[in-house]
Amino acid sequence: MTATSPQKPAWAGDDFLSQVVNRLIQTKPLYALMKRQARQVLIKTAEKNGIPWRQTCAEYEAAGVADRIDQVQNPQVTYPDYYQVPFHAYEAGNLCWQAAFEAESATYSMALRVWPDETLTPQAAQDRLRHSFHQVLAEYLPQPVQDALDMGCSVGISTLTLHRWLQQRSPTVRTIGLDLSPHMLTVAQARDIQHEITQWLHVAAEDTGLPSHSFDLISLQFVTHELPRTAARAIFQEAWRLLRPGGTLAIADNNPKSPVIQNLPPVIFTLMKSTEPWSDDYYTFDIEAALADLGYERVVTHETDPRHRAILAQKPAS
Repeated sequence: MTATSPQKPAWAGDDFLSQVVNRLIQTKPLYALMKRQARQVLIKTAEKNGIPWRQTCAEYEAAGVADRIDQVQNPQVTYPDYYQVPFHAYEAGNLCWQAAFEAESATYSMALRVWPDETLTPQAAQDRLRHSFHQVLAEYLPQPVQDALDMGCSVGISTLTLHRWLQQRSPTVRTIGLDLSPHMLTVAQARDIQHEITQWLHVAAEDTGLPSHSFDLISLQFVTHELPRTAARAIFQEAWRLLRPGGTLAIADNNPKSPVIQNLPPVIFTLMKSTEPWSDDYYTFDIEAALADLGYERVVTHETDPRHRAILAQKPAS
């Protein structure tokens, strides 16, 4: 990345190219075709690289994981409008079993795409992706972490990896995974075989209902690009309330300044935008400025790999 890199990709925001792509996506027959194509590309690429996409889904179905949803589902949850739109090529977004059963494979596939010219196993790529985030976090954290919250935890890959890393620093750390999808949380709980996570919590990240000043660390890993900026800002505000003085908010996500992201082939960024309804909002949102405006201090951004960045911010100690 150079000092002259544009602030965002040309295919996002109000630029002409972005408007053309958006009009294509809004054409329903073409959008349906894009969704099917996006799914096929994801599945074929994953299985070609050793990720057992369809096998994993079949195993979750055979294990009766869907029957356990009552263990995590909160009937009091009201789903915001932004969460009820087609997303990731699923008509029901994250509120369906297909999305939940495929999320693990999709997450491993995402990690492999970061280093396309290297021969890595899916697990090695995933470990490298998470390690790059934790490495930056280790240099930033001002104090030990006894209580951590992973917001938008999906099926718990980020939560379990973060918890195990934190345990090396603070053996008694307590970690909670939070998500708005009970389907994702049911899979997360099923994956947590050793019951390492304190709680899998089904609530909206904007309004968790958790006590103020409860956490030393709150993470949002690959979540903000899935949100309209109004929701992201509300979540940053809720994180502020939940953090103890001196606590850290840690965000990992796509890097708008990444040359890889900015130079995606037209077919790829069109497919991506067709399955990520809030892309324009994310790639034009100044997250660092929003955090500073809310009162966070020590707001810093680090490039963690060719595609991603970490944004770290601290609640003032007093």
